[in-house]
Amino acid sequence: MSLPYVLLLHGLNGSGPTHWQNWLAGELAHHGAQVDMPLFTEPDGPALDVWLPELRAHLMAAPTTGERVVVAHSLACLLWLHHAASSPDPATRVDRVLLVAPPSVDCPEPAITTFVPAPTDADGLRRAAATTRLVVGDGDAYCTLDQAKLLAEALRVELDVIVGGAHLNVDAGYGPWTAVLKWVRSDRTPLTPR
Repeated sequence: MSLPYVLLLHGLNGSGPTHWQNWLAGELAHHGAQVDMPLFTEPDGPALDVWLPELRAHLMAAPTTGERVVVAHSLACLLWLHHAASSPDPATRVDRVLLVAPPSVDCPEPAITTFVPAPTDADGLRRAAATTRLVVGDGDAYCTLDQAKLLAEALRVELDVIVGGAHLNVDAGYGPWTAVLKWVRSDRTPLTPR
């Protein structure tokens, strides 16, 4: 079974060396997958008008054959929602997207003001990707479970809830996370705790 091309998108402050995204990149590369994990400009001071063209440049540079998968964490989920809502070039369309631990679409975090409010355009989401899945941890300080459920409803996507997952980051114990690797290999795999 061939592995897809995978674009990993980090959130605010990037993904440190022990973050599950870095672990996933290493695992995928070890098994021969093509992986792109860009570092967006000023990860500690993000600006939507800078990150959005950078995202699109990576999508345009992605292989045009084979399955294309995007795995976004935290702020990158809101970035993806903006991308999807702005009628992106059909050449940037991907097969599958996994949105992991998004902040609420109106999160009051001062560092991400250019990203909120984020659009919840279900039709745009389908233009941007064939399928999208949302996974959240209960106890996430940036998005309550009720907010996550409303987001999933608005986007008309499946939602996986990780009990005790919080923000699904290193602080919550998410370094190696085999469930996300299994999801990349087969989108029929539900997301479960590490």
